[in-house]
Amino acid sequence: MDLIHEDLARAHCAARLEEARAERRSHEIARARRLSRKAEKAAQQARLALARAL
Repeated sequence: MDLIHEDLARAHCAARLEEARAERRSHEIARARRLSRKAEKAAQQARLALARAL
């Protein structure tokens, strides 16, 4: 009976760990998208400033 409880606990732990990994990945992807948009905006502003200077 103890083995069944251990197996259930192990499976539950593994499921929670996988959920945490998936959530962390989604946060990393969202962060990368935000940084990408920020970099693109900065590049656009730099191009605009260069065009005005010429």
